[in-house]
Amino acid sequence: MWMRSVPVLAGLVLTGTLALMSCALAADANAGHTAFQQQCALCHSAQPGDNGGAQGPNLFGVFNRAAASDAGFAYTQALRASHLTWDAATLDRFLTSPSSMVPGTAMVIAVPDDVTRADLIAYFQAVKQGSFQASAPPQFSPPTGAQGAKPRDESADWKMDYPGRVHHIRVAQLPPPYQTESFSNPPHLVPKPANARLRVPLDFSVAVFSRDLQDPRELRVAPNGDIFVSETQLGRIVVLRPSADGTAPRIMQTFAQGLDLPSGMAFYPLDANPQWLYVAENNRVVRYPYAVGDLQARGLPQIVVPRLSPVGVGGHFTRDVVFSADGQRMFVSVGSGTNVAEDMPRKNAAELRDWAASHALGAAWGRETQRADVLVFDVAALSPASAGADASARGAPPIFATGLRNCAGLTVQPGTGALWCTVNERDLLGDNLVPDYSTHVQAGKFYGWPWYYLGDHEDPRHAGERPDLAGKVVIPDVLYQSHSAPLSLAFYTRSSGASAFPTQYVGDGFAVLHGSWNRAFRTGHKVVRVRMHDGVATGEYDDFLVGFIVDDGDAWGRPVAIAEAPDGSLLLTDDGANLLYRISYHP
Repeated sequence: MWMRSVPVLAGLVLTGTLALMSCALAADANAGHTAFQQQCALCHSAQPGDNGGAQGPNLFGVFNRAAASDAGFAYTQALRASHLTWDAATLDRFLTSPSSMVPGTAMVIAVPDDVTRADLIAYFQAVKQGSFQASAPPQFSPPTGAQGAKPRDESADWKMDYPGRVHHIRVAQLPPPYQTESFSNPPHLVPKPANARLRVPLDFSVAVFSRDLQDPRELRVAPNGDIFVSETQLGRIVVLRPSADGTAPRIMQTFAQGLDLPSGMAFYPLDANPQWLYVAENNRVVRYPYAVGDLQARGLPQIVVPRLSPVGVGGHFTRDVVFSADGQRMFVSVGSGTNVAEDMPRKNAAELRDWAASHALGAAWGRETQRADVLVFDVAALSPASAGADASARGAPPIFATGLRNCAGLTVQPGTGALWCTVNERDLLGDNLVPDYSTHVQAGKFYGWPWYYLGDHEDPRHAGERPDLAGKVVIPDVLYQSHSAPLSLAFYTRSSGASAFPTQYVGDGFAVLHGSWNRAFRTGHKVVRVRMHDGVATGEYDDFLVGFIVDDGDAWGRPVAIAEAPDGSLLLTDDGANLLYRISYHP
């Protein structure tokens, strides 16, 4: 066997090397620059002044640089231990399949196309050599835009966080764009300091439920109390069965694996005996046969939505899925591919009229087609397809609402049946623009992105492009401090149980603020209580769980999603520290 495998392996290596050399000869740095803007710039910058994001490490001079060498970014242990150098061959292998080459890396978006990879590598090499000249300048540049030093300010807002602190951000009090510079301040994850502790209101407690997860994102609780968690980077769903007292997992097992960036999950039908677990992947929805108590999928997944968007790669990649209260409709959220549609071609007046006449109000086009939207599906019309089914044969999924830049979390409000979105808004307009939000979502309505925000506030980077949309932008219900990056909202329902919260919490929401990068002083990294009155948001939210940020502004946790357990406690994932927390009440 060994003697036969050597020439086979050598042949594969030689074939891959020849393919890389062939692509490299024809590589186009300008095409690589375009691909970078379309697929990478939401998270990375590659050269000064490119207005890229900062959720990921800075890629200035990445060619021939050692992996995990940006001192300003907190890399995963997996990448730090890889000891790689980003030469052409290594970049090609890594971009082909990041998680295969470096299991545990936080960079999970592959670039499967050989030509695009070669173009990206040529772009990185040209930037390193100082020989790159873009064929066209970046479309948007703020009037100031310098990444200046942080102001010396000892009153950073997060230092005033405490359980019960009330926030109420009003649209009328928004500053103008660019009132402050746009700062790059990505979260630096540090080990938990010895004196650090999470703070919650009196008579509440928070404790670690599990330490055995990797990149835990969304979670759902089955009717019997089993906890399903999507480990997005690993492409799998795990299930944890709580102990009798609910304080720790008694069993932990992989339910399903081999998924493409799984995130949201939903049990269906919506009763005590669901038959399916639906999972939202990066660009499709699948379902697994399920019976209450299953710790492992009973069979292969069925594909119920083969394709969500024509361009499913790049930008925001986590999707969520929920069912309407009557079980007749399935909603799926799809985030944008960019910060503010920087590369979306402009249309003239006639083209806009034709587009508007045949598409949903405020629908985007180009690479943003079917993105920054909530899609809706008639459950009765969903017919599972095989893995080889032609996604284009089904046509475009219907749009329920548009202009929601990254509706990271979907929720159906108990009692009212209203669909709620929790949204990450845009960057690079200043410290206090644009507020993130949670809102109930109305059918056929437009929420602003990319041309407007929070009503008729026009984004200066799209000034004058869509006058037809003025006066048609819905103002959201609850505004969060800008760049908080809210990812999840759960409405509290429990009125009994060993750990049930007091009755005044029933009906209120709990939102999870993950923390972001585009602010001089850190914010987010906490759980807040969203105030409701008779099922309607008051616009206020209170700090509920705080303490993840340390004195120098670094953080030792990044909370993601929250769900209610049968005993009335709340469960909270943390993809920074790879933990699952349990919040309980005991007077």
